[in-house]
Amino acid sequence: MKEEIAKIRHEYSQQALSKQDVLSNPVEQFEKWFQEALNSDLKDANAMTLATTSSNGLPSARILLLKDFDQDGFCFFTNYESQKALDIKENPNGALVFFWPELERQIRIEGGIEKVSEEESDRYFEMRPVGSRIAACISPQSKEIENRKFLEDAFASYGQKSQLNIPRPTFWGGYRLRPSMIEFWQGRENRLNDRIEYRLEGDRWKIRRLAP
Repeated sequence: MKEEIAKIRHEYSQQALSKQDVLSNPVEQFEKWFQEALNSDLKDANAMTLATTSSNGLPSARILLLKDFDQDGFCFFTNYESQKALDIKENPNGALVFFWPELERQIRIEGGIEKVSEEESDRYFEMRPVGSRIAACISPQSKEIENRKFLEDAFASYGQKSQLNIPRPTFWGGYRLRPSMIEFWQGRENRLNDRIEYRLEGDRWKIRRLAP
């Protein structure tokens, strides 16, 4: 074991979290914490890890950005031919993790994943910067390419032809993870961290404290 790695440690001491502190609805509790993260000017507060699993049980994880959330779930957008999309097609279940070290907080979310409507995907695509829309159109996400020049040439060529009229490609759109479990984690001293879990049972959320 490399000693310099083993000794990396930060003592958590900012806040506490109890069952009495949290709201009865986990999405409302998420909104509360998310707003506090935004108010703290955290860089990429909407960055999250998405973990998926293929049909043969191989896990895969990556960082992407939350783009919307409500009582129905948490939304992100991607290429429907990407590795994550292929995983979701084979096994439509996944997990999200938000980690805000400045606040000593983590949120874990698990649930089923489904595509959002075409109207929702169109609406978000039209909101994206022009360069991001072009990139979505020309990038064969997760496929092997020869070099970066391939992307740069495709980007320049598409930009010249499009004249800024860039419709959403059919292979690109959104997903919604519908939560069945949401856990809020607050770092505490001596690693006696607070963990409050919401688990959906029927149409009601059961709240319980977990050991760290």
